[in-house]
Amino acid sequence: MQAHQQATTQQFDPQAQAYLTSAVHAAGPDLAQACQLLAANVAGHARALDVGCGAGHLAFQLAPLLGHITALDPAPAMLDTVAASAASRGLNNLATQSGHAGALPFADASFALVASRYSAHHWLDLAAGLADMRRVTAPGGYVLLIDVQAPEDALADTHLQCWELLRDRSHVRNRSDREWRELFAASGIELIAHHSWPLRLEFASWVARMRTPPEKVALLRQLQQEAPQEVASALQLEADGSFSTATGLWWGRVPA
Repeated sequence: MQAHQQATTQQFDPQAQAYLTSAVHAAGPDLAQACQLLAANVAGHARALDVGCGAGHLAFQLAPLLGHITALDPAPAMLDTVAASAASRGLNNLATQSGHAGALPFADASFALVASRYSAHHWLDLAAGLADMRRVTAPGGYVLLIDVQAPEDALADTHLQCWELLRDRSHVRNRSDREWRELFAASGIELIAHHSWPLRLEFASWVARMRTPPEKVALLRQLQQEAPQEVASALQLEADGSFSTATGLWWGRVPA
């Protein structure tokens, strides 16, 4: 596990600025939906935690609706980027903390909301990470999870996971809606809502953001070009390698 965490940090640490300016990460209907759910359910003075915050886009959106939010990530450069950007935005109620899912450095029931966005597909033990998120969520509090949603179709899912791993050696797995529902139930989190939106990934910026080596880019393109028609259709594969999957949002509550 330690080797995987180190690989993940090595992948993301040099790319903090790229993720700050990434259109995929900086915007999206999932952020608006997250703010609506927060505003309708969580008190304005509440404390929240963003697990695997990356460049901080979720924390930046949620901070104005909260008393305080902690942005947690294992990559030091990501945390530095988040702190600097939060200061420039005047978000004085946002603090950064080093750490990772599965070993959250907080006491039980510390937060009214524990959230994560586009991070969980890097977690080696997803069940342990989600259980730890539940642990630090106060009774009656909420868990928000946003991530790339895998296709239910096994063939399309296999190809997507392979593309992801070639592009990014820290990738573990995207989960389907069915898998997330099972994970929430196993963790004792009541799933209240699920939303999903199309997510188009433009190939050139997608591989550049992860500094994918040219030989792996070439292999990735070969796999795409050899993909059966069912996969090309399911993932809306384009001539230049761009494709579409989905962003999923799962909103749950910890029993009071």
